[in-house]
Amino acid sequence: MPFALETAPHPETLKRVAIEPVSRVEGHGKVTLLLDDNNHVQQVRLHITEFRGFEKFIEGRPYWEVPVMVQRLCGICPVSHHLAASKAMDMIVGATLTPTAEKIRRLMHYGQMLQSHALHFFHLSSPDLLFGFDSPVAQRNIVGVIAAHPEIAKKGVFLRKYGQEIIRMTAGKRVHGTGSLPGGVNKSLTAEERATLQKDIYQMIAWSRDAVQLIKGLFAQNLDYYNSFGRFSAHSMGLVRADGAMDLYHGGLRARRADGSTLFDHFDYSRYWDVIAEDVKSWSYMKFPYLCPIGSSDTGWYRVGPLTRVTQCDFIPTPLADKERDEFMAFDNGSATGATLGYHWARMIEMLHAAEVIKDLLHDDDICGKDLMATGQRQERGVGVIEAPRGTLIHHYRVDENDQIVRANLIVSTTHNNQAMNEAIRVVAKQYLDGRELTEGLLNHIEVAIRCFDPCLSCATHALGKMPLEIELIDADGMTLDLLTRDAHGHCQRL
Repeated sequence: MPFALETAPHPETLKRVAIEPVSRVEGHGKVTLLLDDNNHVQQVRLHITEFRGFEKFIEGRPYWEVPVMVQRLCGICPVSHHLAASKAMDMIVGATLTPTAEKIRRLMHYGQMLQSHALHFFHLSSPDLLFGFDSPVAQRNIVGVIAAHPEIAKKGVFLRKYGQEIIRMTAGKRVHGTGSLPGGVNKSLTAEERATLQKDIYQMIAWSRDAVQLIKGLFAQNLDYYNSFGRFSAHSMGLVRADGAMDLYHGGLRARRADGSTLFDHFDYSRYWDVIAEDVKSWSYMKFPYLCPIGSSDTGWYRVGPLTRVTQCDFIPTPLADKERDEFMAFDNGSATGATLGYHWARMIEMLHAAEVIKDLLHDDDICGKDLMATGQRQERGVGVIEAPRGTLIHHYRVDENDQIVRANLIVSTTHNNQAMNEAIRVVAKQYLDGRELTEGLLNHIEVAIRCFDPCLSCATHALGKMPLEIELIDADGMTLDLLTRDAHGHCQRL
C-alpha cells in the first residue's frame, strides 16, 4: 500500500498550512500541509501534540487500583479503559467471572457504546453530514443542528443520556466510575434500576433504527461523493466471537489483508505481541502499530473500529442490527464497506446492536444477582482486550510478588488507526485541496476525514518518539521554578 505524501523532499522550500486544533474530536491534535508555489500538496501529516504518561506513572501502584486509575486517560471513553484493565486484572487474580459479574460488565460496556456512538454521530459529525462539509462555520455545529433539525438533535441527546444512566447504575458514576474490580463487580442492578431502564429501552431501539435510516439515506442521496471521499484500501483487525459473531466485550483477534483474505483468525489476544508490533516516528507522540506477519509499519498498518467490526464479523447476534448489516454489505454492490464515510453508517448499526443487547440483558434475571466476585490462581501477567467505541483496545500489565505494577503497555483504538487516519487525510488532500485556493470549507474536508474515525487523541498519546517536549514547573504565584526541554534529536537540557 502506498505511503505517498508522508515525507516531502526539501520541506524548507514549501509553504506550510496548519489546522490547529483539529475540532470536534476528543483531545488535542493538528494537521500540517506542505504546499509548493502552485498549491500542489507535497506532504500531509496528523500530529498528536498532547502528552500522556499513564504507562509509566502507574508503575509501582498496586494492581487493584489500576482499573480506576487508567480510565482517567479520558472523559469520553473511561468505561472502555475501566473494563479492559479489569479484564487484564481478572487474569492476574486467575478469576473466571460469575454470570452476574459478566452481564453487569457487558451492560456497562454496551451502555458506553450507545452513549459514545450517539455523542459522536449527533453532536460531532452530524453538522458536516446534514449541512455539507463547506457549509458556514456558524451553522456547522450542534447548535445549528438543534435549530434546523430539532427532532434529530433531541434523539441524539436522549440516546446519550440513556447510555450514561446505564453507566451510572452499573459503575456508580456517569464518568470515572468504580463498578468493575479484579475478579468481578461491586454491585448489580436493583429491581428499581432494572425497571427504570426497561421502561425506555424500546424507545432507544426505535431511535437507533431512525439513526441508521438517516445515514443510509444520506449515502443514497450522495452516492458517488460518499463512496469516493477519502477512500483507500487497508488491512483490518478486530475481535470476533468464537462462532464469528460480533462481540464487543470478548473474543479472539481476526485480521484480514486489504484484498479481503484472512491473515489470522480467533487469535488468542493474551499473546497479541506475536502479531502486533509498534513503531515510532519523530513527528507524533502517537505510536504506529502494524501487523507482524505482513512486515513493517510501512506495509503492515491497518484500521480498526465500527467499519472493520461490521464488515469483518460473520453476523451480528441481534436481529435488527443483523438485518441492517446485510443491507450495508449489499449496498451498491458492497461499495459502502470500503468507504471512509462508511464508518458513520457502521457506527449507527453498532448503536442499534448495543440497544438490542441492552434490552436482552435487562430481561435476564442474572443482572440482579448477588454473586459478584470470583478468585483463582494468581498470575504475574494480565492482558485485557475489548472493542471500545473507536476500535480494539489492548491493556497489558505485569505484576511483581508485592502486587505492584512493574510494566504496562496500552495500545488504544486511535493508535491502531494512526496510519489509517494519515492515509485518509492524504487522499482527501489530493482529492479536494491539490492545486486549489484554500478555504476554510476545503480545510474542513481534512477534519471530516479524521472525524470518520471518531479519534480520542488524548487516549492515544505516548512519549516514545523524538518530538520536541517542554516541561515547565510553575508555583502558585505563576513564577517558573524549573524548565526542562527535549529537542527533536532527543537531547535534554534544563533552562
